[in-house]
This record gives sequence, structure tokens and C-alpha cells, in this order.
Amino acid sequence: MQTKPKIVIVGAGFGGITIAKAFKNKPVEVLLIDQHNYHNFQPLMYQIATGGLEPDSIAYPVRRIFRNHKNISFRMAKVDKVGVDSKILHTSIGNITFDFLVIATGSTNNFFNFEPVKDKLLTLKSIPDALNMRSYIYQNLEKAMAHQNEQAIDALMNVAIVGGGPAGIELAGALAEMKHFVLPKDFPELDLSKMQINLYEAADKLLSAMSEASSTKSLEYLMELGVNVHLSAKVEAYDGKILTLADGTSFATDTVIWTAGVKAAPIDGLPADAIAGGRILVDTFNQVKNTQNIFAIGDVASCVSAENPKGLPMLAPVAQQQGKLLSNNIIKLINQEPMAPFKYKNKGVMATIGRKRAVVDLPKWQFQGTFAWMVWMFVHIMSLVGFRNKIMAFYDWMANYLTYDKPLGLIIRPYKRKES
Repeated sequence: MQTKPKIVIVGAGFGGITIAKAFKNKPVEVLLIDQHNYHNFQPLMYQIATGGLEPDSIAYPVRRIFRNHKNISFRMAKVDKVGVDSKILHTSIGNITFDFLVIATGSTNNFFNFEPVKDKLLTLKSIPDALNMRSYIYQNLEKAMAHQNEQAIDALMNVAIVGGGPAGIELAGALAEMKHFVLPKDFPELDLSKMQINLYEAADKLLSAMSEASSTKSLEYLMELGVNVHLSAKVEAYDGKILTLADGTSFATDTVIWTAGVKAAPIDGLPADAIAGGRILVDTFNQVKNTQNIFAIGDVASCVSAENPKGLPMLAPVAQQQGKLLSNNIIKLINQEPMAPFKYKNKGVMATIGRKRAVVDLPKWQFQGTFAWMVWMFVHIMSLVGFRNKIMAFYDWMANYLTYDKPLGLIIRPYKRKES
């Protein structure tokens, strides 16, 4: 009996889930590996951090996704390295052989020169990160309540967000709405006028990857909400109490949230010349440079061309489109047919800055405001995995819309920063 080709996919993010689904009922055996047993919807992570949604609204068990995919299995494991010539993947649960390997490991935080003090920063790359942030902010507010007559409470309430991309501005908007509409109900004795939310962006505008109109409007929205936006403001240092800028100005805060950048998260064992700028170099078929039957998609992959000299952007639609095409190309490769080159179709980008405030850039149309917010909400709800998740997210957002209230106040798992 002839065995079916074995395809191993590393990473259960947007790219990994998409390509695995595309292999349903195909004449191959697929093994999906991830160190978590769930897929989470990264664009809504800030909603978990600010209490707009609960974790089970944006996370979905991987095994449940593939219940009806008989040729697809899942293992929860951490990948250590790949043996390119031996076609063996070394993992925390043992060695796994493959005929074809797809690396879809995504990205991780890029702290740049802040690496030595990263434990003093709050990040937003995972559900535990979001829950830690939620707890930490509320813990500090409780401390401020207990020390109302001391000067130090300003630093306890103040929040600094480093990075003016979509994650940064969405988080800033959500925190500002929390300050105005939620915290006064929960902490009526606390003088919340002392609470400052500062956003720092090293570039001279917000949302540098979006249109000028979206950048300008997002700044207007944040200022309406009372966020202090600092452009051309390079953050130089943070000692756990004081955030210092390159121009010498400083901001006293116990809460610094890092959204300033991400970097690819490749696996070890690939040829040295297949890595550039931290990303895995792939050709137009997403095959890793100087390898056979090893591919990479999504944030971790870099396909450099004349059209995209820096590679494609680290966006979910890129990973999903690459996953769909690569599944067909691997089947063609098995059948000894020529593969089709990948061409990215830009369907647009969007960001929200609180209730009825959003910006949308489509290929031929740009718009902002309430309609943009409704489009943003519809797209994100439909992108969630699982019918229940869609319903719960819609219900929570409608409840928030009508009441301006959020279930933020639960400190179920107190969080303490690590000491560097």
C-alpha cells in the first residue's frame, strides 16, 4: 500500500490554519503543530486587554477546527529546529518526519534597543499578555485608591503606549474610552483627571502604512478622546518608573505598553543564507531559498521582488492568500505539475479608534467615521473562527455600545512584572 505524502505545518496562525483547511480531503496526510492548542484572532487582542471581549471570544481550539478533516491531525509541541537534509523536525515531543514542510510561525515582539528592559514593558502578542495587561492596569488603580494623598499616584494611573501603528492607536482609543465611561463608575472616589494616556510615535505621523487621510483622521479621533499624541517622539529609555525621550523630556508612569514593532520568528536549522533581516527568504512559490520541499508563508516569510523590495507586509490577508495558493502548489508538485507564482491582492486595511471612530483604506476608496466603524466591526466578526465566537463578539460589542460599560474589573490572576 502506497503511503500518502506527509505535510507538516508549523504554526496555527492565519496562514497555518488556512493552508491546513485547504488540504481537506486531498490525497495527503497533514500534521499541524503549534505550542498552543488554540488559534487566536490577533487583531482583537487589545479588546481582551481593555475588557471589551473575553478570551474565548477570539480564541478557538485547533482540534475543534479540524474535527471533520479526517486527513488532518494536530499536535501541541514546541519546535526546536529542522533537519533540512534529513527531513526531520525536532520538537518537544520527539522527532517528526515530513515530505513537505510549511513554516508559518508568524512574528514576535521587536524591542530594538529596549531588549535589556523588556520585562518592564507590557506587550500584546498573546492572550496571556492581554490578560496580564488588563490585571496590571486595574491593580495600579486599586493601589492609587489606597494612596490617594500621595504624589506617586500619578505614575500609577498614567499609561504610555509606544508605537503609533494600528495596535497602538486602537489600544489608546479603548483605554481613553475606559477612562471616560467605565472607570468613573468603578472608582467614583478617584480623581481620574490625573490619569494621562500618552502615545509616542517615532515617525511624523500615525498609521504610516495607511493613507494620509486615515493618518490625519486617527490623530483627530485620539485627540478628541483626550489622548496625548506625541509624533516624531523617539523613546530613549525606561527604568520602570520614568519614560525618557531622545529630546530629554520624560513621563512618570508605571505602565508602558510596547506596540512599536514586530519581527519574524523563524525556526532554527535553515541555511544561513535563507535568512535575511530575521525573515525567511522565499521565492515566488514560497519555497525557502536553497531547500527542497520546505516552504514559508505569512509574517515569517520574505518574498523580495522589484515590486516589493522589502518583502510583503506582515498582514493576515497575505498569509491567508499564500496559504490557499501553496496548498494547490504542493498538490501540483506531488503530481509533477508546474506551480503557479504568488501574487498578493491588496483588499485594504483598517483600524478603529473607539466607538463610531474608524478609518478604512480600500484599494480605490478611503473613508472614515461611523460607517467605517460598522465596516470594521462586520469584517472582524466575520473573520472570527467559530459561530459561537461570532455571536459572543457581536453581543458584547452591542452591549458595550448601548451601555458604554465593559467587564474590566476582574483581577482573577494578579500580574507582577519580572525583575530584570
